[in-house]
Amino acid sequence: MKETGIPMHQLEKARDRLIGRAKITPLLRGETLDKLIGAQVYLKPENLQVTGSFKIRGATNKMLTLSRGALEKGVIAASSGNHALGVSYAAKVLNTKAVIVMPVDAPKIKQAKAKALGAQVILCGATSKERYDKAEELIDAHGYTLIHSYADEDLMAGQGTVGLEIVKALPEVDLVVVPLGGGGLLSGVVSALKGKNTEIKVVGVETEAVPRYTASLKNGRPTTVEIKDTFADGLKVVEPGRRNFEIISALVDEVITVGEEDLRRGAKTLYMESKLVVEPSAAVGIAAALSGKLTMKNKDKVCFLLSGGNVDEEKMIEILKG
Repeated sequence: MKETGIPMHQLEKARDRLIGRAKITPLLRGETLDKLIGAQVYLKPENLQVTGSFKIRGATNKMLTLSRGALEKGVIAASSGNHALGVSYAAKVLNTKAVIVMPVDAPKIKQAKAKALGAQVILCGATSKERYDKAEELIDAHGYTLIHSYADEDLMAGQGTVGLEIVKALPEVDLVVVPLGGGGLLSGVVSALKGKNTEIKVVGVETEAVPRYTASLKNGRPTTVEIKDTFADGLKVVEPGRRNFEIISALVDEVITVGEEDLRRGAKTLYMESKLVVEPSAAVGIAAALSGKLTMKNKDKVCFLLSGGNVDEEKMIEILKG
């Protein structure tokens, strides 16, 4: 593997730190999806984590690297929801204060869960830039430590433990399909997978409404894109982190975009065929497969990483009716 990725020793330290703190989620065989997808389907359901998404991994790993002094002052995160829950949960377990800056349209279920975990929730703006600007203002005022949602190596290493689990459970996996927002998950997972076996193909999938990596890869540098309305509220990041872009551009085999109807179909298919409730952000991989944008063979073992399941009841009803 190229040296660009997160080093294996860093990934393995993250794995050891997370023992007993984040679930080792099962790798499910998705036989009912085989004919629809055109491959042997496996599902990695991170919606089964205690906070409902993979974000608990990175947030916890990062916070376990902080000094006692930093933890005593508290932490802050800017998040559309799932990272907020990961930070809130880790802060509760580590007995420190968490302040979460969420967009004004953050799903109510995610706001309520963060507050229930003891976090202070502040609603601000609609874009990630607005949230991070507010977070920096509060850091200057109170001395909090920022737990970035994607642009931090310790956080990426925590997210990458998903990849270590996949390749351990299914060493012969041919393709792993990963949701792509800011790139923290994909950066960590591709580092883990390629670090174990460079022959494993890794594909990232983002929404057409916010194609930050598609634009950035085309331009050869991190590029800010316009944000449009999307079902995938967890993927509303308008610009890649520089380290994330470096890793993804070097190691990921392909980045694909999917439309809103594809997202709806992906989430509905997972519910109907696999009996799994996932948020639209988590269904981008299945959406790409159903739309014919993924290149696969019937004999291929393909793992779809399902990133989370924190979806409002109203949105789930809308998806199922579609």
